[in-house]
Parts: sequence; structure tokens; C-alpha cells
Amino acid sequence: MAYTHLSLEERHYIELQLKEGVSQNKIAKALGRSQSSLSRELGRNTGQRGYRHKQAHGKAEERHKEKTKSIKLTDDIKQRIERDIREDWSPEQVVGRLEQEGVIKLHHETVYQFILEDKKTGGTLYKHLRHQGKTYRKRYGSAHNRTGIPNRVGIEHRPEIANDRKRVGDWEADTIIGKNHKGAVVTMDERKTKLRLAVPLPGKKAKAVKQAMVSSLKPLKKFVKTITYDNGREFVEHEEVAKALSCDSYFAVPYHSWERGQNENANGLLRQYFPKSMELDNVTDKEVIIAVDKLNGRPRKCLGYKTPYEAFKELTGIDARKVMGYALMT
Repeated sequence: MAYTHLSLEERHYIELQLKEGVSQNKIAKALGRSQSSLSRELGRNTGQRGYRHKQAHGKAEERHKEKTKSIKLTDDIKQRIERDIREDWSPEQVVGRLEQEGVIKLHHETVYQFILEDKKTGGTLYKHLRHQGKTYRKRYGSAHNRTGIPNRVGIEHRPEIANDRKRVGDWEADTIIGKNHKGAVVTMDERKTKLRLAVPLPGKKAKAVKQAMVSSLKPLKKFVKTITYDNGREFVEHEEVAKALSCDSYFAVPYHSWERGQNENANGLLRQYFPKSMELDNVTDKEVIIAVDKLNGRPRKCLGYKTPYEAFKELTGIDARKVMGYALMT
């Protein structure tokens, strides 16, 4: 029997059974799957808060999509796509004809991304799109999108050097919210060195979030190249942040929190000091600074057991603890 990928319903069943304490072996048998398949599923798709079926399904779908793109777009297929687009075919027509001829099955979004990459390198394929104006520009970050964030640019457009953590200066940002939505802490994490910054706020108003981010990151402005945000409305002033810090802004896919995995993980560590059961409207700057200072002073396996402070100083020459005033506050 050919292997089929787990469905969303199967993943939901797995989540429910795990919560009931049912063994992996029994779950696998009930689904007609091997225990090794279930073990791989849990290993690949379990997040910081355990196995959750929607998150697991999203992770798996992303992997399949990326794998499919890398395998399917051979040089011959790329040449065929380019030829048809230059004949003013739409991406939908291109993929429809390829499937109809039995050549290959693609999603039209794959073709759009191929055209986008061509444009980035100076190509002209995009000029052959009938809706190259309004409809296609939305892919670059339209002022009109479902998140309500103006000029939002998706994480798929973030440069590879940022994706691969090859330099210092690529940050992730989010907020943690207090119980009963009282108070918040805006958090910022540098992807390569794991350095964390955080600022308490009475709420998560966009203007206050913007001001907190700019004031925190300005002393390190030379090492702020990109910021990747969650899709919360508190980040609608991202363009002002980018202007003040001379950096670029990107946004994770909605509900794909693992695309900012470092920030999500660090938020979980910060919750050790500010648990979800705690209202945050009366948390002081000093309390947050002390907690963040402890996190930045912990040796990390991924840094060869250096601390984030040490890694940041080694790569930038900057003692972030002194620059940020943490040494004076702790």
C-alpha cells in the first residue's frame, strides 16, 4: 500500500489521544499506521507547548511545499515556464497546460514565486503578467491585506543570509500579554547570537510598541538589518521602526509561529519569570531587565556553550550588557 500523509483529522485524533495518555503504539494501530510513522510525526511536529494538531499540520504542509518546489522546478521545467509566460500566459494557464499534457502538476503560486525571483535578479517575466499592477504587487506587501498591517512583506521575501543566520543583525519581535490582557512585554531576539531585549508596557498600543523597539534597538542600530514580526496589530507602525533603524521588516505567515521559533522559545523562557497567570501592567523596567539579563547570561548549547552576551561581543565588539545599561540595573 502506498504511503499517504497524515490528514488534519488524524492529527487531531493523535492530539486527543495523547492528552488521554494513550500509548503511541495503540494510537498508531487505531490509525492503521506504523509506530515508526507516528514516532516521526511527533518528533518533527511537536512544538514548545506539546503536540497540537493545527500547528503540526502547518509544519508538515510547509515542509512538503518547500520540498516539492525544490524537486519539481528542474531546468527543463523552468525553461518551459519562462517560454509560456513570455507568450503572455497566466501562471494558472501555465500550470494547467503542464498538468493537461501530463508533464507535471504544480501550484500556480510556485510559478508566481519563480517570476518574483526572476524580477529580483533583474528579469522581466513579471511584465508579461496581465495583472502585474494591483494583483501581483500584493505579493510584495500591499497596503491591503487580511492582517490589516500596511505594506506588509512576507517572510518568504526575507533574504537567505537572514534565513541562514549567517550574520549578526536579523531580529525577531513579538509581545507577551499579561493575564486579563493587562500589560505586555515587547520582546526582540537577535537570530545568530540569541541576544534578547525586552521592554514592559502598560498595554500593546502600536505607538508604545514602536517607541519601545526603537529606543531599545537604537544603541545597536549598526547591527539591525531585518526584523521579522508576528502579525499582531501592535506592529502596524513597523515602517516607522524600519525608518528609524534603517532596517527591513518582514512578517511570518499568520498562525505559523514556528517561523519565529527563536522568539517563541525565548518568550517561553521569559514566562518562567512572568507566567501567564500574572498581570503585567505593574511590572517594572528593572524586573524585566533582571530577567532578560539572566537569559542573556546563560550558556547556550547552540552557541558552543557561550552566553548570548559573549557571542554578541565576539562578533560585534559590543558589550551589549553595558551598552543597554543592564550592568547598572542588576
